[in-house]
Amino acid sequence: MPTCTALIVAAGSGHRFGAERPKQYHDLAGAPILRRTIEAFLGHPAVGAVQVVIDPAHRPFYDAAVGDLALPEPVPGGATRQRSVRNGLERLAAGAPPDLVLIHDAARPLIDGATIDAAVAALAGTPGCVVAVPVTDTLRRGAAGVAAGTVDRSGLWRAQTPQGFRFAAILDAHRAAEGQDLTDDAAVAERAGLAVALVPGREENFKVTTPDDLARAARLLDARLGDVRTGFGFDVHRFAEGDHAMLCGVAVPHSHRLEGHSDADVGLHALTDAILGALGAGDIGSHFPPSDPQWRGADSARFLRHAGGLVAAAGGRIAHVDVTLVCERPKVGPHRPAMVARVAEILGIDRGRVSVKATTTERLGFTGRGEGIAAQAVATVRLPG
Repeated sequence: MPTCTALIVAAGSGHRFGAERPKQYHDLAGAPILRRTIEAFLGHPAVGAVQVVIDPAHRPFYDAAVGDLALPEPVPGGATRQRSVRNGLERLAAGAPPDLVLIHDAARPLIDGATIDAAVAALAGTPGCVVAVPVTDTLRRGAAGVAAGTVDRSGLWRAQTPQGFRFAAILDAHRAAEGQDLTDDAAVAERAGLAVALVPGREENFKVTTPDDLARAARLLDARLGDVRTGFGFDVHRFAEGDHAMLCGVAVPHSHRLEGHSDADVGLHALTDAILGALGAGDIGSHFPPSDPQWRGADSARFLRHAGGLVAAAGGRIAHVDVTLVCERPKVGPHRPAMVARVAEILGIDRGRVSVKATTTERLGFTGRGEGIAAQAVATVRLPG
């Protein structure tokens, strides 16, 4: 099998998006646009590596978005897209050059596996290919705001990415096109006399350019996650001598602590079980056995982060979580905003998708007697249908 590398071009500033942060680093349904784009190629069996080209000034955004992924050092981009691609190709050439390269816009996060398959397959019979969709709308020529004739749309296609090439051929073509400022890599290839095949693309593989595009992409992602599941979690911990209780990731001052093998955060334990339940993935004890000494005194955020990671690994996302703490003391209300913020941070979701509440049992039962705290949680998870 030929080796193939995806070259992701993410060096643009995205001025048309109208925001201080470049569009490729904006959140799209719980993950940065760039991360979604990269993961589409990282998870594809035909793609052996992913190389990203960025603006060095955006390095903090890049690290926050994908710094935890196993990627090579990003390549500094140039003043134009053509220069950025050339820089990326030269980096690949300096190492172990692949047989094939797929050049893709960072702002096209909805690229699907079937289209990647088709692009790679096309390169078996041609030195280059471009993913494109046929023009179906009537095209009008305009002058001074007035319609000035119809353009024949026969044979017209709208170019997308990835644009795929045999590596050595496109590298030579880019070197020969130095200073030409061509609009895409297919144009660079054509200038060098390379045949470029058309690979039918999909309308969903559009480029996010405006906030409306971002909203459209979020709707399309939601449509892919048609398997909506709900999980329920419940946990109890007794009080022991101490000076604070860990509740939903926050150290709440109190005359007692909660007793348990980890930090005994009853809220996070219940929520972890709720997420695991929605996945049908057992319970917290099956993932983190209390008999295992490595979890003694552990931060319960690790358990919740693990559950959230399982959702992401399944290609899903957490739609909403709701935790209810049941106790007479300590008072939860003053700490609720911090708890919401902490849970959202651990799961990597918006605070508006997190609810933390508290109630009492009117001094009835063990919680009413101040012997401990109970918590129940509900998690709604969306998975690919």
